[in-house]
Amino acid sequence: MKITTRRDALFAQLQTVTRAASTRSAVQALSGVQLLATKDGIELRATDMEIGLRVPLEGEVVREGSLVLPARLVVDVVRALPGKEVSLELRPVEQDVEILGGSASFYIRTLRLEDFPPFPEIEGDVVEVPGDAFVGTVNKVARSASRDETRPVLTGILVSAAGDELRMVATDSYRLSVKETKLEEALAGSFEANVPARALQELTRIVQHESADTLSVSVRANQVVFAAGGIVLSSRLIDGQFPNYRQLLPDAYEHELRLAGGEVTDVVRRISLLAQKNAPLRLAFTEGELTVSARTPDVGEARETIPVPFAGEPLEIGFNPEFLRDGLEAVDGDVIIKLISPLRPGLLEAGDGSGFQYLLMPIRLNV
Repeated sequence: MKITTRRDALFAQLQTVTRAASTRSAVQALSGVQLLATKDGIELRATDMEIGLRVPLEGEVVREGSLVLPARLVVDVVRALPGKEVSLELRPVEQDVEILGGSASFYIRTLRLEDFPPFPEIEGDVVEVPGDAFVGTVNKVARSASRDETRPVLTGILVSAAGDELRMVATDSYRLSVKETKLEEALAGSFEANVPARALQELTRIVQHESADTLSVSVRANQVVFAAGGIVLSSRLIDGQFPNYRQLLPDAYEHELRLAGGEVTDVVRRISLLAQKNAPLRLAFTEGELTVSARTPDVGEARETIPVPFAGEPLEIGFNPEFLRDGLEAVDGDVIIKLISPLRPGLLEAGDGSGFQYLLMPIRLNV
């Protein structure tokens, strides 16, 4: 196998594809990047068996073939090469690859090609989804996905697409994000899948980097394949039943307030500076005003009061400051806050009717 290509093109594509390479697998080939050269062109591949990336590379195929190189090392080598052009040639007898760039030459041992897994193709029932809508929806809910691997079903984002609606749901059991995005045109098909949040966040980077207008989605029994701008990302699906989020949303609330989102978000950011060491952020509602306060023993305390359209019996509720901030920052413009009591969840909604909801469990306050 032998190819020639531009150094900057190879480096850029290696930076993208190696994000999927494993850093802790016992199978050495999974820490590598596969270079595949055929009559149809050149492709770079990497996978950690959870997500996989296939990235095209511009260049000339002198001899067809494939090989696997250590991902981190080849990135560092290509970054350091002089000159604008680079050639890579497999030397089967020596079991290495000759990399030539400018006046420099490198010889890097290859990894076992037979240990590198095959990649799925995007085929079968393929649904085309607008790229901007997909990225915007992922970004609204991704923070609520759990990072606790002992509860794998919560580390995913439930993605549903049908008709003219794209819906994503994520929860870590402390908060729940729901975003329903109306599409300009009805989709030609439908799907529902619990996709690892990490795979969707990687996909958003690709769609934005490639400026992809549309995203092709193909869902299988235990796998999903996305294609955007020539790059293909595959991911395993998460087994298990995702929680019925509709059952978690209360039917009615005692209080509903519309607030200027930017103002209340700024107040929460400021006062959260003194909510350290797991201290809650306190929201005290009284007639016509909201006082946000925080106190951390041996550190200090802070409070700030703003006018709000609150009426009725005073109510004080505590929230995790980071979780409350995440919810507020996901809302553009006015935010609607719905409350029941100090021990029941509170709900944040986008005031512009854009279909974003954020349910947040309270923290019991010690008076």
